[in-house]
Amino acid sequence: MPTPIDFYTILPLLFLAAWALLVLLADLFIPETKKSYTAVLAAAGLVISGGLILAQSGRSSAGFGGMVVLDGFSNTLSFLFVLSGLAAVALAYDYLKRNQAQRGEYYTLLLFSICGMLLMAGAHDLIVVFLALELLSIPLYVLAGFFRPNLASEEAALKYFLLGAFSSAFMLFGIAWVYGASGATEFTAIMNAVQYGTANPLLLLAGSGLVLVGFGFKIGVFPFHAWVPDVYHGSPSSIGAFMTVATKAAGFAGLLRVFILIFPTLAPAVSPVLWVLASASMIYGNITAISQKNVKRMLAYSSIANAGYILMAFVPYGNVLVARESISSALFYLLAYALTGFTAWAVMIAIEPAGSEGLQLQDFSGLGRSHPWLGAALLLSMLSFTGVPLTMGFWGKFYLFKTAVDGGYIDLAFVGLLTSLVSAYYYLRLIMYAYFKPGEPQVQPGDLASFTAVLMAAGILLLSFVPNGIFQMASQLIGGMK
Repeated sequence: MPTPIDFYTILPLLFLAAWALLVLLADLFIPETKKSYTAVLAAAGLVISGGLILAQSGRSSAGFGGMVVLDGFSNTLSFLFVLSGLAAVALAYDYLKRNQAQRGEYYTLLLFSICGMLLMAGAHDLIVVFLALELLSIPLYVLAGFFRPNLASEEAALKYFLLGAFSSAFMLFGIAWVYGASGATEFTAIMNAVQYGTANPLLLLAGSGLVLVGFGFKIGVFPFHAWVPDVYHGSPSSIGAFMTVATKAAGFAGLLRVFILIFPTLAPAVSPVLWVLASASMIYGNITAISQKNVKRMLAYSSIANAGYILMAFVPYGNVLVARESISSALFYLLAYALTGFTAWAVMIAIEPAGSEGLQLQDFSGLGRSHPWLGAALLLSMLSFTGVPLTMGFWGKFYLFKTAVDGGYIDLAFVGLLTSLVSAYYYLRLIMYAYFKPGEPQVQPGDLASFTAVLMAAGILLLSFVPNGIFQMASQLIGGMK
């Protein structure tokens, strides 16, 4: 029988799941012309969930036989997921109205996807990891095709669903191999089997490889990236922004906890594979982004490159001297990437007309002069993406590179540095259009996307002054990782 401590461990998740059902029922009685009420309800639920997460900060517990845990790592990422959900609701509020797609199920599906992310943050069992991946992914398959009968949106949903199911099969097969090797799926039991030598090392290695492939699809690293450009391009922009940040963070949440806790002894075999994946993602994502004229696709390839950067911190995960630094630098960069990514997407949504399948580079011409605040937000986000000194993105890459160097992977840090220089071309090119090309883009009706862009840009600017404090806070929060 579940105990109160079991429910306390997943309290924000339980609340948000119940609230999502409440939103679903309430939406039945909300008129078609008042669907904005559904958005407000969804945002209220996320705010309360965020409050519950903050109330649990500094505490740790395990529930349901150790299958889920509450610790600093889960709390930090859970709060990031809730904030990402609030940003996604804000971006969708006017965007859906503009595209005549104000249907209440959008917000319900978004809440259920965030529930899966909260479960992933605290997952301490491979079966729970799989359930969390499916719970966060299935609503996104539907949301990617939310603009039906738009062909691009339907194509995005179909591609995402097929490749997502394909990756889930890899993940489930890998879990089966790990179970066959250790006789358990709960992390502590697997760690004990490895420690006492009762686990079969070859089966464990095969299982870890398949699990890595499953996570590779979710975080969109090369060569498991095939779905990323088309899905981001065809999906509603508000969902593209959410997937860019939250889905990637959720995938890394599972990847970090699984490999650092139960596969550290496999690091000599796994780290070279991670080195190749990180390098290939940084090189391919940045070089391919150069040729993109559609800004959605450019940001999609940029997300592949950024997955490579985050993975770079994870390569030396088997080195006990830098394991904690590895997680801290990854969390720091995820925060920097979340703020930067949402800023860029919010600027794009603010000027994207109804029925558009993504803006071209020339559509940003003159933005800096005609709309100074949006232009400044775009400028700050592109500088942060590039890693220009003293921006949030610069400090994020600094800690990633430092982790790689401290772990003995100077060559990988060098690849990251060179590809960052390559990325400057296409990021700064967008700034050039916004400030040095003639034009006058129109801000679409509704101020919420513009407000979100400016707010996120302000976050980038303010946090750029206290990078060391944020990094130390991240290090303390994950100190009790179970």
